[in-house]
Amino acid sequence: MDCEIEAVESPVKKRRLSSKQAEWPLSSTYPSGRSKHRDGSAQLPVKGANQGHSHPNDGATISISASSRLAGQAVAPFLAQHIPNQYAPLGGLPASDKSANADPNTKYCYRHRPDLKCRRQADEPSMDQLQHELEDLSQSDQQAITHVWSLFSAAPAKHRNLMLQGILTQCCFPQLSYLSSNVRELIRIDFLTAFPPEISFRVLSYLDTTSLCKAAQVSQRWRTLADDDVVWHKMCEQHIDRKCTKCGWGLPLLERKRLRASKRQLQLRARGRGFNEWSPDITPGQETLPSQDEQASASETAKSTSASEGQEHRDRQHALCKRPEENPYFKPRFRPWKDVYKDRFKVGINWKHGRYSTKIFRGHSNGVMCLQFDENILATGSYDATIKIWNLETCEEIRTLTGHASGIRCLQFDDTKLISGSIDRSLKVWNWHTGQCLSTYTGHSGGVIGLHFDSALLASGSMDKTIKIWNFEDKSTFILRGHTDWVNAVRLDTASRTVVSASDDCTVKMWDLETKQCIRTFEGHVGQVQQVLLMPAEFDFEDGETDDQDGTSSTASSLSQPATSQDMTDTLRNECFGPGFLCNNRPLPPRYMLTSALDSTIRLWDTTTGRCLHTYFGHLEGVWALAADTLRIVSGAEDRMVKVWDPRKGYERTFTGHAGPVTCIGLSDSRLCTGSEDCEVRMYSF
Repeated sequence: MDCEIEAVESPVKKRRLSSKQAEWPLSSTYPSGRSKHRDGSAQLPVKGANQGHSHPNDGATISISASSRLAGQAVAPFLAQHIPNQYAPLGGLPASDKSANADPNTKYCYRHRPDLKCRRQADEPSMDQLQHELEDLSQSDQQAITHVWSLFSAAPAKHRNLMLQGILTQCCFPQLSYLSSNVRELIRIDFLTAFPPEISFRVLSYLDTTSLCKAAQVSQRWRTLADDDVVWHKMCEQHIDRKCTKCGWGLPLLERKRLRASKRQLQLRARGRGFNEWSPDITPGQETLPSQDEQASASETAKSTSASEGQEHRDRQHALCKRPEENPYFKPRFRPWKDVYKDRFKVGINWKHGRYSTKIFRGHSNGVMCLQFDENILATGSYDATIKIWNLETCEEIRTLTGHASGIRCLQFDDTKLISGSIDRSLKVWNWHTGQCLSTYTGHSGGVIGLHFDSALLASGSMDKTIKIWNFEDKSTFILRGHTDWVNAVRLDTASRTVVSASDDCTVKMWDLETKQCIRTFEGHVGQVQQVLLMPAEFDFEDGETDDQDGTSSTASSLSQPATSQDMTDTLRNECFGPGFLCNNRPLPPRYMLTSALDSTIRLWDTTTGRCLHTYFGHLEGVWALAADTLRIVSGAEDRMVKVWDPRKGYERTFTGHAGPVTCIGLSDSRLCTGSEDCEVRMYSF
């Protein structure tokens, strides 16, 4: 038979041995040390066979006595059976046998990409070294070894295991040691390359920031996966505007709107789905119900849409197989979330180490008592009875709002309006873009020193010891009475229909806007309470130890354990917040509340139980100003100092520079603004 048998394939060279020259030692070892061929011819015993295993330095040689006819009858049919595409024409395998053995290697090798079979050639340097070592042997030894390789390469998985088991039983320690050292390197697989993208994203999402950055240095493929928006969006969700439960690290807030808008798209990509496919685990998009006309048109196009969906799915799967730099699947549609995280991380580090730049705004002729700022402008109110609008970039005054007859004690603005409260007992609504006063509200018998508006409701606190609620929609008003001294600060929570107030009578009260009754009084400060803040829902506090022993109390409840908002029973709701909250559909007030007073302390409260969870000491004199977010608390005091606190750990840093008491504070993710009786406003940019 004049046929060729493929011996060893290399990316550099290929060898083919003619079956006329091939001699294959198809033998079985007998106990006597001799081996017998199928045709009955005997082979001389290998040196050292009776003494144990053969060693490389024994000088043993392999004699080949098989003829080319046996090679054609035994080796070629075996190769043709298991590799029909390459050897069937040469071995003359019948067509009926192909169907029976059409799928010998159906399992994918876990070491390689899923689209490649187990029979994969070794890498080029290894094959070159192997080829050089093979060439140093005699022609007969080369033929024997290459036939063994060909048989093993053609064998299915079960046959391979049997061959390996037989070889291992005949190996002595040096060969086993050689195998161990080589296998250790071979079983190190690139699992991220083998996995589908959605599984790789899931694996990478468990890594921390440092590990992700190191993973991006492994290879191009790893960098593409480790830098993907799916991974870094989850990292941003876990750390931005909150303390991570795993590492305890938190980053400043970014625009929540973009975070929510992109979440659904990234969830779809992380699961390998199209943007129109639905899953119960995916955040639903903001979609409206279709009209009847839309439903009719949708039914007409359903057939054509279903026909195109299959092609879209195939195109998407084909796109995933492209190289990362050519694959639009991996290209970010917006600014990459890794860059967002990096920017937030830099800001967080600057906060931690006190690295900042300072701008000073001068223009008021008397002490600055209130302020607020956004990305572009700063609004300040002063005892000089004016409100000034400033450009944050240039520090220039844009305009001055005049109209109050006395000092401005409080203000708040949004995109369209600014509301101010003055000692002249009035509230004014301004168009801060033009400087026009739109309306004036009078109703208090004393100066207005605190206000807060949310949606259509406005709450104002006054020197007349009352709180007044103004409804802009139906023009209705009502008064809440209960404090025995000035009401310095008020905060609305429209979701729960409640308002909290801080007073010079050293108490903080929570009011139900539905029943117009006080539902809880917080006592514990020994000085006039100047500020009260409701903490955002994302804020969490590990209240392992509380300050119950310092004399704090609440008149509404004696609960010792905090309660969750929606799982509370009617009895517990009634005990905590009164009969107005018996309906389970009504949201509960925010759980955490922050207060500051002239007793030089700041207190964190649990509104559900009425307990003081933590007291922050550090100021030398009374605390006038307070601001907070989920990551930090900032306070300003009579001692002319501004202090930054970690809500969970305590004091972090002190800022100085004002020549008078610090009376007001504004806080954002990367900026801190303070106003003082020295007529200056200082902006710290991190």
